[in-house]
Amino acid sequence: MKRLVNLMLGGALAMSLMTSCSEEKKGYKLEGEVVGVQEGMVYLKKSVEKNFVLVDSAQITNGAFKFEGCVDEPMAYGISTQKDARRPQVFFLDNESVTLKLNEDENKLEVVGSPINDLYKQNASKLRNKDFSIDSLIMAHPASAVPAYFLANNLSYQFDLNQLKEIRGKFDVSLDGTAYIKQLEGIIARLEKVQVGAIAPDFTLPDTEGNPVSLSSFRGKYVLVDFWAAWCPDCRKENPNIVKAWNQYKDKNFTVLGVSLDRTKEAWLAAIEKDNLTWTHVSDLKDWSSDVAVLYAIRWVPTSFLLSPEGEILAVGLEGEDLLNKLAEVLK
Repeated sequence: MKRLVNLMLGGALAMSLMTSCSEEKKGYKLEGEVVGVQEGMVYLKKSVEKNFVLVDSAQITNGAFKFEGCVDEPMAYGISTQKDARRPQVFFLDNESVTLKLNEDENKLEVVGSPINDLYKQNASKLRNKDFSIDSLIMAHPASAVPAYFLANNLSYQFDLNQLKEIRGKFDVSLDGTAYIKQLEGIIARLEKVQVGAIAPDFTLPDTEGNPVSLSSFRGKYVLVDFWAAWCPDCRKENPNIVKAWNQYKDKNFTVLGVSLDRTKEAWLAAIEKDNLTWTHVSDLKDWSSDVAVLYAIRWVPTSFLLSPEGEILAVGLEGEDLLNKLAEVLK
């Protein structure tokens, strides 16, 4: 069903793009080759809030392919010979004529003729460097979608609510209403609802046996709402600390509710068993598209919320000794 929905959405997007292109704009033309592949298909996908949605496909003939279309604004796209690829090779697409060279064996994509993609490529590999400054990139390119994309999809977790508001104000007004600015504004709006002192938004998700579990059913207890995933190395490293907190305080009006951003039930259940996570677990198995992850503006896992018996958010993002110290403070 998910694949069918993606295909239908992709077709609708492609039709919309072609319509706007024919009416108003000169579109893009992508001419490319796939190293080591002579025949087959290549798929063009649009990056939509950490997921890739299929928008077009092309036949590979003698190692070459071509796409033509139009975009309403520059955005990140992915390209792959695998229809269901979760991590295609990413590049920035604008209404330009460019050439591509895709080498999936070496995890490489060369793009020639696109200034905005040059800016993307120059900075994408630097995001995890300690000296990388998204602030500096915005100041140098305030009207570019590239730093907006990096901030909304890769770096927003590094900043608190007030910092994000300040950084948002540094983009040029020409970007108002564009996809990544709207995404950033959505994160800010949702963050405002899950700050310390707010009442945690209620939600209902299925547990490991498919039974619906609501957050509000835990009222009367201190609850650590732990957003995590089996595929997340940092989550797996943090799990022993949560196990320690659970064992130390489970008989003192404290419990944990694990909210997984997993993709498959098998991986989810295996991680619960292996890490000895004996509290209640829920998930809709929608990865980053989980409605609850969106509701709580989850930008990074693990992320946790410590709630009072009345549902008030007491702390956000507690890990390791900080979690144990906070529990010792509130549970006394």
